[in-house]
Amino acid sequence: MTNLTVTLDPSKLDWQKQDGLLPAVIQHHLTGKVLMLGYMNPEALEKTLATGLVTFYSRSKQRLWTKGEQSGHTLDLIAIDKDCDNDSLLVQVIPNGPTCHLQRESCWPDGNAHPFIDNLTQLIISRKGQDADSSYTASLFERGTKRIAQKVGEEGLETALAAATHDKEELINEASDLMYHLIVLLEDQGLSMADINQNLLDRHAKAK
Repeated sequence: MTNLTVTLDPSKLDWQKQDGLLPAVIQHHLTGKVLMLGYMNPEALEKTLATGLVTFYSRSKQRLWTKGEQSGHTLDLIAIDKDCDNDSLLVQVIPNGPTCHLQRESCWPDGNAHPFIDNLTQLIISRKGQDADSSYTASLFERGTKRIAQKVGEEGLETALAAATHDKEELINEASDLMYHLIVLLEDQGLSMADINQNLLDRHAKAK
């Protein structure tokens, strides 16, 4: 399991406010994407903490159910916290397969519940393979890895120069250009920001 971080005290939660159930917002730990909403009672929370697999209380089935118990698409618990009123939970996870029962990554498919960087990545992916004249991104993919890597190098240098001259506005602009081109390069190599986030997370865990 990846760097499990749980400091939650279940006894401090306000179980009585909603008849023994608390809403649990499920969020992808690496991307910040909102995946689903479920409900937990004390037993579901206890099982989640004990097993490291997110377990809910099914209001329709009137029983505990561990996400993925039939499909295998479980949710590995990474971190969990309560809100300021002690009556809802934010559960950060690493999903093993699609979370939505419709075989989608998220129960909110239109991107509104996703971080902007994720939406930008999806837009960049959609440009891959399109006519080079249709967009700048498509033209980068058309020109290949060498040109994309060259652009990352150029933008990295310009970012460093903006910082060296303490030009904050230019630094923001150049850092934005660098991030964009880096995402294009990662996609060109079959990687994503999620891979970078995972690597940083693993390094952080080893440094503790």
